[in-house]
Amino acid sequence: MIRKATAIWKGSGKEGQGHLTTQSTVLNQTQYSFNTRFADGIGTNPEELIAAAHAGCFAMKLSFNLSGAGFVPDELDATCHINFENGAVTSSHLILKACVVGIDSEKFDELVKDAEANCPISKLLNTAISVEYTLN
Repeated sequence: MIRKATAIWKGSGKEGQGHLTTQSTVLNQTQYSFNTRFADGIGTNPEELIAAAHAGCFAMKLSFNLSGAGFVPDELDATCHINFENGAVTSSHLILKACVVGIDSEKFDELVKDAEANCPISKLLNTAISVEYTLN
């Protein structure tokens, strides 16, 4: 399976602007610029997209782990904070609020750690990854 996205950029790094389009068109000429990346401009930026990808991938991997262990999550609410400093992604921190009936904390912790290490986006990122969670 191959997925694709296209970035079009026009102009200099600071004054220019661009747009992103994904194969699914969920992003369809979505604006990004210096201001959307480093200030409060309207649009997206690469780090925000990495955060979305990591949160989504982690939640899905954990869901597969839970299902494989005989549990079906009522809800997995994953938020990802990407730290971008000095031109590099320096860490990815996942915050999870989970509602999984019948699972004990030891088993849940084991499955979370596996998802943290083995979701495809975690494997892709060359940075520190951490997870904190609450289980209801």
